[in-house]
Amino acid sequence: MLLIFVFVISIFLGLELITRVPSQLHTPLMSGTIATAGIAIVGAVMILRHADGSHLSTVLGFCALVFGMVKVVGGYLVTDRMLRMFKTGKKEETK
Repeated sequence: MLLIFVFVISIFLGLELITRVPSQLHTPLMSGTIATAGIAIVGAVMILRHADGSHLSTVLGFCALVFGMVKVVGGYLVTDRMLRMFKTGKKEETK
């Protein structure tokens, strides 16, 4: 019951924080979030390495690895695109 309470409170807290972040800070915050996904990837690799032969731990570890990699790769692509948009904006201002 306590875990459900913490989960619900974290949802409301996350929504409140996201709505109050200025647009200039979205790229650095997104990069920080992507870095935390790397921790999930390391955890997934550890789960896969220490799987005791049960199919459930292997499947869960593989899913965590795939989802973590999708988040990291997609996040870096979006961050790179946003940074390129800022760079082109600076070039137009100097002309």
